[in-house]
Amino acid sequence: MHLPFWLTTALLFPVLLYQGKRARRDTPRLPEAQGAPGGQYGEGAPVFRVLVIGESTAAGVGVTIHDQGLASQLASQLHERSGQTIAWHTFGLNGIRLGELNEKLANADLPEADVVLLSMGVNDTTGFTPRFRFRQQLWVLRDLLAQSYPSPVYLLSVPPMHLFTALPSPLRHVMGWRARQLDRLYQELAHQAPDEFRYLTYPTITDTSMLANDGYHPSEKGYRAIAEALASGNWLPDHGRSHEKVA
Repeated sequence: MHLPFWLTTALLFPVLLYQGKRARRDTPRLPEAQGAPGGQYGEGAPVFRVLVIGESTAAGVGVTIHDQGLASQLASQLHERSGQTIAWHTFGLNGIRLGELNEKLANADLPEADVVLLSMGVNDTTGFTPRFRFRQQLWVLRDLLAQSYPSPVYLLSVPPMHLFTALPSPLRHVMGWRARQLDRLYQELAHQAPDEFRYLTYPTITDTSMLANDGYHPSEKGYRAIAEALASGNWLPDHGRSHEKVA
């Protein structure tokens, strides 16, 4: 039970409801990225394939085309570091929650991939998805992907919503509190079932020049910063790690 959180939320509910409606009204609604949702960097058959699934960050909200988004930029960084051919694909829907994503994935025709990254949590935070249900849905997701993608699913940390300047206080702090609860659930799952889930975090974007004009989603520069941080980590399988380029 997380009684302090729910008591605080109940006490502040009229204020949170008003601020939430106002934030939705005043925050620009950016479209999903356009263009091909996949590609590759380098020539010939790829030696490593990246798939990003999830909500608005997977959908490329904040940039114009998917080539500027997270999956593409991560593949680009891996290609630059290794000199190898890296393929990428992204599958995301703006505003979706995890249960809805699972429904979409059940009928989706996704490509082969060596690693799957899940970018979720913001909409389940704002929608107050119960933690037990969120955990159940993560296992449903894993079951859906297990046959095609036997490697662990990499859970990207839930963004620290208490730092989202587009949200007023106290809404921002309550959402940040809830986001941290879901993020801890990610970490618990990764610790309890490392063969099924891994947890990945990256530095928080605080530079407003790295945000789109809604003050909420990453810009192309922001996605590049996230990709650079992820590509620099030691979480990748051997064939996705950085190697010296062949002259």
